[in-house]
Amino acid sequence: MNPAHRDRQPRQWRDAARHGTDPATGTPRQYTRDAAWRPEPRGATWRESQPSARRPSAGPGQASPPRVGANHYDDRLAGYDDSPAEYDSPAGYDHSPAGYDDSPDWYDDRPDEGEYDGRGRAGREYRRGAALISPRSAAGFPAHRSGRDSPWDRWSRHRARRREIRTARRTIIGRHLVLSACCAILIGLTPAWVSLGSALGNPALGGSPGARAAEWFRGHGGSPIVNWVENIWYSHHPPPLGGTPASGSIPHLASGKLHGLSKSAPAHLPVPRRMTSPAGQRLRGEGVWHPAGRLVGGIPAVYETWVRPDALHTSLVIGVAWMDTKLLRATLYSGSTIPGGGPYRNTAPVPPGAAKSLVAAFNAGFLMNNANGGYYTDGRTIMPLRTGAASFVIYRNGSVNIADWGRDAALTPDVVSVRQTLDLLVDHGRPVPGLNANDTTKWGFTLGNAVYVWRSGVGITADGALVYAGGPGLNITTLADILARAGAVRAMELDINTDWVNLATYAPRGPAAPATPASGTDLLPSMFGQPDRYFQSWWARVFFTMSARTLPPASRKRAAG
Repeated sequence: MNPAHRDRQPRQWRDAARHGTDPATGTPRQYTRDAAWRPEPRGATWRESQPSARRPSAGPGQASPPRVGANHYDDRLAGYDDSPAEYDSPAGYDHSPAGYDDSPDWYDDRPDEGEYDGRGRAGREYRRGAALISPRSAAGFPAHRSGRDSPWDRWSRHRARRREIRTARRTIIGRHLVLSACCAILIGLTPAWVSLGSALGNPALGGSPGARAAEWFRGHGGSPIVNWVENIWYSHHPPPLGGTPASGSIPHLASGKLHGLSKSAPAHLPVPRRMTSPAGQRLRGEGVWHPAGRLVGGIPAVYETWVRPDALHTSLVIGVAWMDTKLLRATLYSGSTIPGGGPYRNTAPVPPGAAKSLVAAFNAGFLMNNANGGYYTDGRTIMPLRTGAASFVIYRNGSVNIADWGRDAALTPDVVSVRQTLDLLVDHGRPVPGLNANDTTKWGFTLGNAVYVWRSGVGITADGALVYAGGPGLNITTLADILARAGAVRAMELDINTDWVNLATYAPRGPAAPATPASGTDLLPSMFGQPDRYFQSWWARVFFTMSARTLPPASRKRAAG
């Protein structure tokens, strides 16, 4: 028999049940319900009946003649009466031996032909081992359910009912609620996609698309998610253990010897002593200070060195810079991202006038919502200052203090800028008592401090010099230890993560020549940020500059001579 025709017959029966007439005989619907439809077993054979002549409708008060000539099934399954009035031979059901087997296992192993058997809107084919019957037959009566229904069968019937409901809905939205809801959400979030796309193209948010996306999510309430992802990433990508530093990771430093330094040189701080190594026995050149950047009054104002962070990560290198505050003055540059708002008197790019005295520039700390501190500049409070916060304080004469706010410094008329970030790491020349790498509430809200990542910090020595440390493979305790070894009596954390840790020194040709990106050198060759970031108008984060002080006339003459 033609399978397509076989499938078409049941669909005609289904439509007839819905519209109230039988397509073959024209019998009214009430007479088609005399015998409820029974599903055909998969092993049964089927022979198409020849359509009988259309019978005339009964007149008023007369009973309609019984229906004959329809397709029927084997009475061994359905229990139909075998009388001639029920079966119309030879067009009835085929009783040949080719019919289904009467044995208990009468299901065959033929593959499923489809999800529907075609004899009801929600009907199902019989599956091996369990009969799947429509919850309501085509005639409108509840159908019999097999006692061997499985959870899969019930789930299939549920899906059929849901599909029935969806098909009955008149609109596309009604038929595809989930898809329509997803499309509505995507369209509604169009401003967010535009903002994210703009952020991915903004170099001020980082040097890589991943860093820019992370900053965008932080700025839009996604800090917990970003922090969780970063913790997982860094926890599964720890720095290498053991080994020795690669030759490319050690900075190429100038000679540490000073030539021609006379007693008439401008007032300056003594050159620092060689640093001890946190890794134990020092390697050749480790901890030795070398001059860097522009000379001020004929003498170096910045010295740099490198050390290994600890006894475990001995293949990593941390850069340390020492800055003479008697020769240098500090300036805070504010941005539209950190602290936000504006305009500000000092903002990127470094103007040409300031570039003539620029010696060094470095990063200045977290986003304000992660810094747990305040911000003051240009005579106004951008964010309220917090008592007890670690504070980078700049005075009107350009001098600097790293202070516990309220104990070591206060907002006096000679204070021009205050940048607060978390709490002190080093106090009284030692890492603060109870310093805990796992405590994210004080020393690393952005990222769990138990993770070894790029970090930076700044401190002040007993004689007033600034010391900066930054590099890979640091946690909060090893950063504090390096700052204390560099001579800091008080120190605070600045930025963390690869994109933000940067210190550059500038050594243009000539004492009054302006600093340019080409004349800049990073503290470490592996630092991600380049010296040109501070000269770009798109740089929107806060940073510090250290510039040459204006020397007295006598000192300038001695320096020139």
